[in-house]
Amino acid sequence: MRTKSLKKNKINVITLGCSKNVYDSEVLMGQLRANGKEVQHEAPAAEEGNIIVINTCGFIDNAKAESVNMILEYADKKDKGLVDKVFVTGCLSERYRPDLEKEIPNVDQYFGTTELPQLLKALGADYKHELLGERLTTTPKNYAYLKIAEGCDRPCSFCAIPLMRGKHVSQSIEKLVKEAEGLAKNGVKELILIAQDLTYYGLDIYKKRNLAELLEALVKVEGIEWIRLHYAFPTGFPMDVLEVMKREPKICNYIDIPLQHISDSILKSMRRGTTQAKTTQLLKDFRAAVPGMAIRTTLIVGYPGETQEDFEILKDFVQEMKFDRMGCFAYSHEENTHAYLLEDDVPDDVKQARANEIMELQSQISWDLNQEKVGQVYKCIIDRKEGAHFVGRTEFDSPDVDNEVLIDASKHYVKTGEFVNIRIIEATEFDLYGEPA
Repeated sequence: MRTKSLKKNKINVITLGCSKNVYDSEVLMGQLRANGKEVQHEAPAAEEGNIIVINTCGFIDNAKAESVNMILEYADKKDKGLVDKVFVTGCLSERYRPDLEKEIPNVDQYFGTTELPQLLKALGADYKHELLGERLTTTPKNYAYLKIAEGCDRPCSFCAIPLMRGKHVSQSIEKLVKEAEGLAKNGVKELILIAQDLTYYGLDIYKKRNLAELLEALVKVEGIEWIRLHYAFPTGFPMDVLEVMKREPKICNYIDIPLQHISDSILKSMRRGTTQAKTTQLLKDFRAAVPGMAIRTTLIVGYPGETQEDFEILKDFVQEMKFDRMGCFAYSHEENTHAYLLEDDVPDDVKQARANEIMELQSQISWDLNQEKVGQVYKCIIDRKEGAHFVGRTEFDSPDVDNEVLIDASKHYVKTGEFVNIRIIEATEFDLYGEPA
């Protein structure tokens, strides 16, 4: 008998891409664990197991390259006998399965974004319907993502997400409350609500935009202290959400609302359904309704046809609006999107120079805003200890993408996973330094 067949299978799940993928990997691992499988997330090489599942991203060129390289790396390890099986799932696999099967045939099987039962079957497990919302979370114990909807019905010209994730499908309030209760029982204190488009929530199942009602239900969950909103869409934003945000202390005064651009001609070509005037008014309404709220946005530069004048309009807007947080990306020309029919006419070096210029502008804005925080006391959640510092966040900061609050561990002790009041003593562009108040 070959010794290999006596070895207990150990499954290692590797996640690439966004928080929606993290959530999907957690659901997969929860199902595997319930089936009695030994599963871990991104284990170190020495103990990574013999069965690999790669959850890929297919959003833009850089992300696709990272996913392809990861598949090639493990296909090579399989060739060398270092792992037994390699399975690939997620957005890249959904979008390019025929190409991947042809180019990297050494992968055992490719699965799309909606084929969890089939993937489980290939891993020798059954899909358990009763595990509704139960996941093996990979984030620090104090926060977790809560995916309130899947897919997107928006027609944005540059975006491939509907190709990979399909039409918008909301989860029911009852299911999400039950999932939140389960997370709270496991020690989660902060819920980060995610979807391709939060503001569309409920239109399919309740026939109305129902994010405010969902928030009203989630704030009643015992043990949850912070609820954070990610990926809102500016067109048709349900303003009653701001009323709930202002009234309910559990809802962080924070919103992530990707605007992508502000020049009217670019917005029209992007099919965003809004204008510079409407967007500017919306942001003013946000700040009037919830004074002191942090607004995070994402911008794209180098979109087809973007002139220097369009870029100057965008720069002026960034300077005027003074966003609390921002990311800026160079446009990626994605096949099968509406914008792919346009000529990708902004040279790569110009795209990158424009992105750098926007981020340079933003870093100065961020530095100025952070100096105003020195001397103030903020309620912070402590995520982890890293090197010489405990690392925390205010309600105005989301994990991985925003500012962090650093506390000198040689002078102070704070408990990870707990809330602590921190006085800010120093600030840089993207970090705050503090001590327990």
